[in-house]
Amino acid sequence: MCRSNKSPWVCLTCSSVHCGRYVNGHAKKHYEDAQVPLTNHKKTEKQDKAQHTVCMDCSSYSTYCYRCDDFVVNDTKLGLVQKLREHFQNLENSAFTADRHRKRKVLENSSLNSKLLKVNGSTTAICATGLRNLGNTCFMNAILQSLSNIEQFCCYFKELPAVELRNGKTAGRRTYHTRSQGDDNVSLVEEFRKTLCALWQGSQTAFSPESLFYVVWKIMPNFRGYQQQDAHEFMRYLLDHLHLELQGGFNGVSRSTILQENSSMSASNKCCIHGAWTVVTAVFGGILQNEVNCLICGTESRKFDPFLDLSLDIPSQFRNKRSKNQENGPVCSLRDCLRSFTDLEELDETELYMCHKCKKKQKSTKKFWIQKLPKVLCLHLKRFHWTAYLRNKVDTYVEFPLRGLDMKCYLLEPENSGPESCLYDLAAVVVHHGSGVGSGHYTAFAAHEGRWFHFNDSTVTLTEEETVVKAKAYILFYVERQAKTGADKL
Repeated sequence: MCRSNKSPWVCLTCSSVHCGRYVNGHAKKHYEDAQVPLTNHKKTEKQDKAQHTVCMDCSSYSTYCYRCDDFVVNDTKLGLVQKLREHFQNLENSAFTADRHRKRKVLENSSLNSKLLKVNGSTTAICATGLRNLGNTCFMNAILQSLSNIEQFCCYFKELPAVELRNGKTAGRRTYHTRSQGDDNVSLVEEFRKTLCALWQGSQTAFSPESLFYVVWKIMPNFRGYQQQDAHEFMRYLLDHLHLELQGGFNGVSRSTILQENSSMSASNKCCIHGAWTVVTAVFGGILQNEVNCLICGTESRKFDPFLDLSLDIPSQFRNKRSKNQENGPVCSLRDCLRSFTDLEELDETELYMCHKCKKKQKSTKKFWIQKLPKVLCLHLKRFHWTAYLRNKVDTYVEFPLRGLDMKCYLLEPENSGPESCLYDLAAVVVHHGSGVGSGHYTAFAAHEGRWFHFNDSTVTLTEEETVVKAKAYILFYVERQAKTGADKL
């Protein structure tokens, strides 16, 4: 309908090919237009098949059901879905073989032209590379694309020496892991490094993070399977495991030594987690002061806790505000969420504080202060919450700044901070589309060399700042603004 060659989906009922919901949404519209209005609850098999509910991604051959609003991982009794995949692959291979040189030239020119843009009158190519969806792995792709655009973090891994995990006959060959392999000799750091290196090499073909996902399956059992996962939970597991692995050696060289050689950070900036300091804590690590006061005797208790991200509640008074343009009340801002996080709070009956002076649990108040800000401030908006049986989504629009987020008023000792050290600029945003944590889709926006990109699995497109600020953010990555002298760069 729109002649777009991005994200093509084929209807498995009628073989019509349309673009996906994140292009112009014609595949979904095809399904909606084909719905048969039923006068009663009884449906014939013919009516059920005629509703065009299932479609297949022409790039990854993953199958999606619009009625379930989720990817399909099972097959029919006759294995028809797998037969279709094999048929499409044979068509693709035979077409390519029949006229290899002509089609390769056409595809390369078409792909290159689609990735060209004009900057100051000159034509340049988009150097960003997409990530293939391996079956509901958009949660991983969105996090990887976001982290790849955080320069302080990404550059460290890209400069690490490569590690050959295999020897003998397979040495020097490109190896493909499968999820059924029994090989325990895996390195999350190495596969993460390879993925980051692949994302900004200017390849016109989406990169498949199969090897990295295999390692994730090996060391993070929670993420095995094809079901949708929580992107924030994955990010925390990923950073924690990177931090643990980085505490070991790397080709006989201590990784802490590599970090010190490649970093100008002073010891006073160190934030340790589990008693160790790595690039993970150097970039994302901050320190919170948790202050609890007994309301009976006034005893004050202070505790310092390291953090890699801050999880912020969306204040309840804004939870019905789903878009910026709604007129029923003020728009929720990121500052409202930060204020709710740091405001003085009286603990309820289920969180009574054990007062050492009173020798029993007492009513108390709690307040958070930020004792040390990180180089990269990761803010997680708590959009999912549990009711009696379900985990529902808070779909409230939260306004956030692209530049100049001032964190000074949340500091424990703001007078000791410099004029620029509390200002942050947005680097990346992860967005969840859909109604529940176990369904829907994740995409990411990220800034690279002054331009904003939208990362939707294998599709990467240039976008405008106006589009970014309208997104319903789930995770925000803010980078500390560097002083004009540039003396304190990581």
